[in-house]
Amino acid sequence: MTVSAAEPSLKRVIGPGLLLLFVVGDILGTGVYALTGKVANEVGGAVWLPFLLAFVVALLTAFSYLELVTKYPRAAGAALYTHKAFGLHFLTFMVAYAVMCSGLTSASSASKAFAGNFGSALHVDIPTTVVALSFIVLVALVNFRGVGESVKANVVLTCVELTGLLIVIGIGAWAIGGGEGDLSRLGDFNTPPGESVALSVTAGTALAFFAMVGFEDSVNMAEETRDPVRIFPKVMLTGICLTGVIYVLVAISSVALVPPAELGEGETPLLKVVQAGAPGFPLSVFAWITMFAVANSALINMMMASRLLYGMANEKVLPRVLGRVHRTRRTPWVGIVFTTLIAFGLIWFADLTALGGTTALLLLCVFTVVNVAVLVLRRDRVSHAHFRAPTVIPVLGALACAFLASPLSGRASSDYRVAGVLLLIGVVLWAITYAVNRFVRHEEPHHLVE
Repeated sequence: MTVSAAEPSLKRVIGPGLLLLFVVGDILGTGVYALTGKVANEVGGAVWLPFLLAFVVALLTAFSYLELVTKYPRAAGAALYTHKAFGLHFLTFMVAYAVMCSGLTSASSASKAFAGNFGSALHVDIPTTVVALSFIVLVALVNFRGVGESVKANVVLTCVELTGLLIVIGIGAWAIGGGEGDLSRLGDFNTPPGESVALSVTAGTALAFFAMVGFEDSVNMAEETRDPVRIFPKVMLTGICLTGVIYVLVAISSVALVPPAELGEGETPLLKVVQAGAPGFPLSVFAWITMFAVANSALINMMMASRLLYGMANEKVLPRVLGRVHRTRRTPWVGIVFTTLIAFGLIWFADLTALGGTTALLLLCVFTVVNVAVLVLRRDRVSHAHFRAPTVIPVLGALACAFLASPLSGRASSDYRVAGVLLLIGVVLWAITYAVNRFVRHEEPHHLVE
């Protein structure tokens, strides 16, 4: 049973082309534009290696998501898979909450990055918090307008952010071909005293993983995708591979043109690469490209968060009101308002670095659960054909994600503090939701509370 017999369904408007741009656009964005220098701080000149390893871990987990989304093509994503595998309301709720928080922390970090570039590009002195909050309101309005409009906006923004990265790659190739780059840095590992190369690489990979997240958001658009069982596998794998290649090439161009120590200073590493490789290039143009790139990340993450709330409200894991669909726009308007208000709080109280690290940590924990869930759900048969991942892949995916989420990877302690506060709030929300569901249990059957 859906939220209400009178509620309209979501509109299936996303085909293979739009879905591919959605996947690519969601992965590209804030991570690579802002974190390339931070990864260089961890490993030195071999900055390409953490991005390559992050790509491999993301690809392993993508196989698990593909098996599950083609087996259960519904909007709730990881939370739905968790419940079907383990049947624990608390775990289901916390996975849903963690995924939602990861989208909101990612969108909030993108909003802060947008605000910082906004002042630089326009040479105006406006408080970044005011710009960030105004920007997230604009994102909410586009999201409310409709999934068709949102995905079309994503097409434009994806093309812009992809253009920015291709400019970096092109400038790097031109400069290196002209003998200006220093490719010998690619094999240098700059590790802190007393720290092993392996720990530096894993710490860099844990950070670089933020640049690879996003592919999982697409499964929450399953109910708005035409024939998801058929098109999801090819589209998702193509999107991840494209972005992986782009990231490695950007990393090579960056460290070849700019020394790692210099690359790691400040919040605009790719701007330094453009300056070094093409001094005559109009830097204000690249600043605008960066703004559009992070804007795309914010739009897609806010779309994901609101659709996740819609899906879980349908499954009775969240209050029914969060699943309300606007009758005219056919979008989950209550979920959009709710997630926007939470983003306001994150923008106001947290900094960009903490938001990025928390995003990666939360999703690595979720990915660990999803990789285990795909193995547990092998015993659940469905009537239609679906994608099936080789068994070894989710096993390796679970181990890799669990390691990168643990302190053994060298992850910053601030990530755990921010994530801990968010998850503690989630526990309180779960207790409230569970009590409400118990109270209304006699009114109608529950799908996921039992």
